[in-house]
Amino acid sequence: MVRTRVGYCGGSKPNPTYRSMGDHAETIQIDFDPTRITYEQLLELFWTSHNPCRSAWSRQYMSAIFYEGEQQRAAIDETRRKFVQTPDEVQTEIAPLQTFWIAEDYHQKYRLRHDPRLFDELHAIYPRDQDLVNSTAAARINGYLDGHGKTQQLQAELDKLGLTEQGQRHLREMHR
Repeated sequence: MVRTRVGYCGGSKPNPTYRSMGDHAETIQIDFDPTRITYEQLLELFWTSHNPCRSAWSRQYMSAIFYEGEQQRAAIDETRRKFVQTPDEVQTEIAPLQTFWIAEDYHQKYRLRHDPRLFDELHAIYPRDQDLVNSTAAARINGYLDGHGKTQQLQAELDKLGLTEQGQRHLREMHR
């Protein structure tokens, strides 16, 4: 992932916030390098990491994919048929992307914000919250803290994340 940001999408209320979301859903925006992972691979992760046939208990937490263009729409349909056993029962909302509203800073990089040691290190590098939110390193570290990624992958990129030796050691321990 190049960058991840959480926010709100799929509704009609302008400028939603967590406390005043209207009819939006909480969403994640993913910027990725298609030479390293394809859109179809991201969709495979999406379809196989939750039950897309389960009805959401609220619109705020519904399963949804917001696409840009017919090529993405076709990929969604193809992967849904490939990775979901009962594709006709899918409850995931599939809709064109209208506007992605970025969530408040305190919602961004959730796992990282709850690890004071690593958060303080990155905040020293990115003193403005906007820069931290847009940081590839912060996105990668946040993912590793949440248990994603392989140990070999972490080892290969650890020196590129901007952490001190102590921070690197801590991230390795937390990822195990």
